[in-house]
Amino acid sequence: MKIKRNIIEIDEERCTGCGECVTACAEGAIEVIDGKAKVVKESYCDGLGACIGNCPEHALRIIEREADEFDPEAMENHLQAKGKETIKPLPGLDILPCGCPSTHVQMFSGNKTEPAQTSCCAGPSPSFLSHWPIQIRLVPPTAPFLKNAHLLVAADCTPVAYPDFHRDFLKGRSCLIGCPKFDDTEFYIKRFAEIFKTSDIKSVTALIMEVPCCSKLPVIIQKGMDMAGKNIPFKVVQVSARGNTQDL
Repeated sequence: MKIKRNIIEIDEERCTGCGECVTACAEGAIEVIDGKAKVVKESYCDGLGACIGNCPEHALRIIEREADEFDPEAMENHLQAKGKETIKPLPGLDILPCGCPSTHVQMFSGNKTEPAQTSCCAGPSPSFLSHWPIQIRLVPPTAPFLKNAHLLVAADCTPVAYPDFHRDFLKGRSCLIGCPKFDDTEFYIKRFAEIFKTSDIKSVTALIMEVPCCSKLPVIIQKGMDMAGKNIPFKVVQVSARGNTQDL
């Protein structure tokens, strides 16, 4: 049923498709389609505007117009279908839907060099993380740090097992991490396909653990590449529980 209410309006001329509003929208009402952010369904948008402050181009605003009524149940079903987690209030505490600040796209300076070669040299290393977020589920395919990137896709146990992760693998690369055992395989495949279609990735390095479940990660990446119709240089490195590495 249509009612007069507040709802998000997106100026497509201003929108660059960066995806920051997508990660800020806890209801999953916004997606990047054909390079532009769009409200995918009016009933998913609560009209509170948590996404507005995250748009660097000021392409979003709240307007009042006739729109489908906000449907929390439909929104929850939508989020579950996309494999997203919803925010649940604590007993007796009311909270407003909002984008988690940790999902906001950020880029840091100082990591613009080519990927480093694996080295055994001792000594402390600086952080070579060039961006945020890093979780596969949270990174929009149009994130600026993915454009023309050397991509490192790391199983989330590898930075713990390999002590020189930053120096030997992260330097010069954009990083995505996830768990091929516990996370949604089909979602990952589609997400990688979207990234490979839109971001002109230069190379991909998959860093996995020497456990059977981790062997799914290179398969997921390859299926995403195939779905996107891309043939990108692809390397797989395996890390042992004791921190040794082996090219596969």
